[in-house]
Amino acid sequence: MDRIDTMRTFVTVVAEGSFTQAAERLAMSPQLVSKYVSRLEQHLGVRLLNRTTRKIHLTEAGRHYHQRVQQVLNDIDDMEHQLGDLHTQARGLLRISAPVSFASRHLAALLSDFQRAHPGVGIDLQLNDRKVDIVEEGFDIALRIGHLKSSSLIAKRIAPVRVVFCASPEYLQRHGVPRHPDDLKAHRYLHYSYMEPDAGESAFRGLPGRSQHADGGLISNNGDVLVEAAIAGAGIVLQPTFISGAAIGSGKLRIVLPRHEPEPLSLYAVYAHRQLLASKVSCFVDFLAGYFGDPPYWDQFDQESDLEQT
Repeated sequence: MDRIDTMRTFVTVVAEGSFTQAAERLAMSPQLVSKYVSRLEQHLGVRLLNRTTRKIHLTEAGRHYHQRVQQVLNDIDDMEHQLGDLHTQARGLLRISAPVSFASRHLAALLSDFQRAHPGVGIDLQLNDRKVDIVEEGFDIALRIGHLKSSSLIAKRIAPVRVVFCASPEYLQRHGVPRHPDDLKAHRYLHYSYMEPDAGESAFRGLPGRSQHADGGLISNNGDVLVEAAIAGAGIVLQPTFISGAAIGSGKLRIVLPRHEPEPLSLYAVYAHRQLLASKVSCFVDFLAGYFGDPPYWDQFDQESDLEQT
């Protein structure tokens, strides 16, 4: 016995005042309507209706039950309508995990534009460079940068991420311009701690190990700090152009080792489910696609510095 169907049948009988009229409204036979109500009474162990040849009357138990079950059915209808809205309209709180430097530099305007287009969506943005567990930590979507390994998650590529060696003109004037990755052994190298050469990432093949670097290098888990240090003349850094591009475009940094530039990474939107995807998630993923341009706007700096090194 489907409890919801029997509840709806009972409420319809009360509203229509007879089994026959309830049957017409529900598009079923009067016998089946009567059977549903009888089974409900048997399940509850009380009589809900007093039946006569002309009409029905609620018992005291029936009046109490009718009042409560009507509220239950209204709540169910409201819940189903609200859930339907979540899939037809972008509504609700969207929880996003994103890398610190990328989000700090490039997400504020995007999120503002997205919320103007979808005012029913609230944003909870959490910045973290570690790889969060989307399901366990309750995120709707995560932005990730790298070469993603296969998993049960869905990943949509949003934009290429170029990674370049660069240093300030003053540093290169004092210490010389490296022509090969092996030359980095003689330079101060500003090392991003999440970019280990032995991590198996194809983007960083050929990069000397940290133990080979000259004394006086800098290690940090934040790319912005390393780029600012490079601008200040502290050494050579390998960082994405979404962090270093503005400084390269303004001449504060110069690209070096262009012939040994690592394979580009990618920015991905990662989420858990493809079927029954909430509209707030699908709308955000669609909004991301193409937002940053092709090539991304952070790569649209003066390319002359690429050609200065051979």
